[in-house]
Amino acid sequence: MTSTSTPAVFAEPVRRVPGRWIAAFAVAWLGVWMAQLAPIQKLLPDQVQAELHTTYWVDNVIAFGVISGISGVCAIIAYPLTGALSDRTTSRFGRRRPWIAAGTVVFAISLVLLGLQTSVVGMGVFWSLALTGFCILTAALTATISDQVPVDQRGYVSGWISAPQAIGIILGVALVTYVFAGALLGYTAMAVLLVLLVLPFLFLPDAVLPRELRERMSWRGVVEGLWISPRRHPDFGWTLLSRVLVNFGNAFGTSLLLYFLEFGLRDPNADDDLLILILVYMVFVIVASLVLGRLSDRLGRRKAFVFASSAVQGVAALLLAFVPQLSVAVVAAALLGLGYGCFLSVDQALATQVLPDPENRGKDLGIMNIALAVPQAVAPLFGAMIVAALGGFAGLFVLSALFAFAGALAVARVKAVR
Repeated sequence: MTSTSTPAVFAEPVRRVPGRWIAAFAVAWLGVWMAQLAPIQKLLPDQVQAELHTTYWVDNVIAFGVISGISGVCAIIAYPLTGALSDRTTSRFGRRRPWIAAGTVVFAISLVLLGLQTSVVGMGVFWSLALTGFCILTAALTATISDQVPVDQRGYVSGWISAPQAIGIILGVALVTYVFAGALLGYTAMAVLLVLLVLPFLFLPDAVLPRELRERMSWRGVVEGLWISPRRHPDFGWTLLSRVLVNFGNAFGTSLLLYFLEFGLRDPNADDDLLILILVYMVFVIVASLVLGRLSDRLGRRKAFVFASSAVQGVAALLLAFVPQLSVAVVAAALLGLGYGCFLSVDQALATQVLPDPENRGKDLGIMNIALAVPQAVAPLFGAMIVAALGGFAGLFVLSALFAFAGALAVARVKAVR
């Protein structure tokens, strides 16, 4: 029940969300992931390679990594700022829906304009704008979990963030490769699908914040709010650190797999075999995120799942490092998918349970989301530099394993959540 001292809009939800809410939530994330991952995996690298006119893969990856890294800086700003603004939004449409709509529009328009670019600078500008829209949209969308989903349902609902990610990367890349070939057509298709798939969620209820409960906002207050003291809120700090470490570990282990097949294993069928690895990885992501997310709800436990999922990813990376064979890579892909799928769903639920202030859920989850976006943005650049410096991929995968194991140790320090 809602405490008499806690306004309903800030209270922990107790009513389970229905299937239609979960379905609209999952469909929205499918659109989000297709619009983000198809450019990262296919459209943007192809644009960069066409502009550079070089066949040396490190040059291409470094140029792509610079663009992606700049966009990562945008994420550092956009995530917590959008979260803070949505926490204080008093629109009659609710706190989160206006920002979901605005982020969708910015994301979609930026993608279409990105398809028109013929210079690396233009690509960098409009991909940064696109990722800013992505952050605005997903910061508000993620906050709806804390706003509307009870604790004992959050593992399962969070699984419907990661399962659509697995489907979205396959479907998005397939569409821009075989159906909507070409930069402009591919980006435009992803933009249109984004809008169509997010739209149903905008028709679901969203709690309205009364104006008298709105916390006054200043730029100084926003900046100061970005720092959450790990001394005062150690569980938040350890969860955030674990997220950063595990996501860096996963990004190092997956972002250069095509180049690992081509130049590490000298695989003549690298493109086809990469598709096999992606399919294996994604199947295990989907199964793990939905099954293990729900199991964590039933058991009322989060830490053990996050610890085990992080460790499993570390083992997979060590297999890639020390047994560089295609058959072993398939096994590693399965382990990575199993570990990361479980991590995505259960760790998201864990994150919602260590937030310091119910009035600032959006801002605090925005800070948490930085740990998802930034590693994925900068890992290709750092990974290419590591491979070039060490003359091979083994060092990159060992580093991936170390990050994953360190993430497991960090989450073990969380005290307030089982």
